[in-house]
Amino acid sequence: MAEGGGAGEAASGDMKLEFTPTWIVSSVCFIIILVSLFVERLIHHLGKVLKRKNQKPLFDALQKVKEELMLLGFISLLLTVLQGSIQKICIPQGWTRHMLPCKREDSTDNHGTSHFQAVFSAGIYGSHRRLLSGGGSEASHCLNRGKVPLLSLEAIHQLHIFIFVLAVTHVAFSALTMLLGGAKIRQWKQWEESIQKEIKENGVAPKRVVHVNQFQFIRDRFKGIGANSVIMRWLHSFVKQFYGSVTKSDYTTMRLGFIMTHCKANPKFDFHKYMIRALEADFKKVVGISWYLLVFVFIFLLLNVNGWYTHFWISFIPLILLLAIGTKLEHVITQLAHGVAEKHSAILGDLVINPSDDHFWFHQPGIVLYLIHFILFQNAFEMAFLFWIFATHGFNSCIMDAVSFIVPRLVIG
Repeated sequence: MAEGGGAGEAASGDMKLEFTPTWIVSSVCFIIILVSLFVERLIHHLGKVLKRKNQKPLFDALQKVKEELMLLGFISLLLTVLQGSIQKICIPQGWTRHMLPCKREDSTDNHGTSHFQAVFSAGIYGSHRRLLSGGGSEASHCLNRGKVPLLSLEAIHQLHIFIFVLAVTHVAFSALTMLLGGAKIRQWKQWEESIQKEIKENGVAPKRVVHVNQFQFIRDRFKGIGANSVIMRWLHSFVKQFYGSVTKSDYTTMRLGFIMTHCKANPKFDFHKYMIRALEADFKKVVGISWYLLVFVFIFLLLNVNGWYTHFWISFIPLILLLAIGTKLEHVITQLAHGVAEKHSAILGDLVINPSDDHFWFHQPGIVLYLIHFILFQNAFEMAFLFWIFATHGFNSCIMDAVSFIVPRLVIG
């Protein structure tokens, strides 16, 4: 018995840093530093490549990603440094019985306190999850007073994992968004090349009177039946986003409208290159973490209560916003077509539209970028939350609820 007790004390003591072999400490530190330096050098090299290619918007976006990683890393560091202080904050056992993400099986305070005591004496929070400082003494400080710690070391450890998963997921989603957006716009390059070729071969075509209905742009966007019905316009815009959201006639007309508004003297202006630069500039605005995104995280963590299915219902927010944005952008193009068709029956020369910010919500196109920023982060947060649950608690975790709730969330994401 004495030997067993001594072995247990030795095993407990061996968990401390002063009793850990130096080769283990140095090896672990070497690997962590090596990985960190590799990631830092990779980001630094990518930044130099972007600067060398004069890609300032993408370089600024990369800086925002670095700021995000630094912010999340600082939050993780604070959790680690303050974990001892957090453990010393004691709250009554009864406070832990409300707004739980999983339903508790125990029903009495005494049973709950004894459960905590058993957990700590077993070493789950004392030895297995010792991060920088011993957690057993802080936990016993509360248990001896008949209370429980504000946050266990196990919970703090899980928060560390979640912060890491969120950072990786958000960066990956941001990069994927940029790649998909660039791929979509590059599909329009052939349209720009055909327009440039036509201008080079034919020069400026003689002006002639053309009925508005002869323009493909008007035929696609201006419908005779229900043309004056606001509901029909919105329904048409909603459906249009799912097929041929931007056609060649749309591109040609909007290109000409832009040139006539901003650079009338340069009909050979490369509108496609401008769209690529605009995508890069907009991407800079939709990466990173803003204060309103952190407010969303706080609200989600607060309302993630068992039986409320908050994580399921909240997954519909990015989908609804995405459909709303797609519908609005299609409706803007439709309004441009209606603005021409309702004022003119015939046009001398090319069809020229008049771009205006008045077609957007509150006359502010920037609202669309804010919504896209929120959609990107919220979707990344949802996926990170799922990955975190899978990695730490398993597929059958009570936080995940039934499979019927998991599958729709994955599909929507």
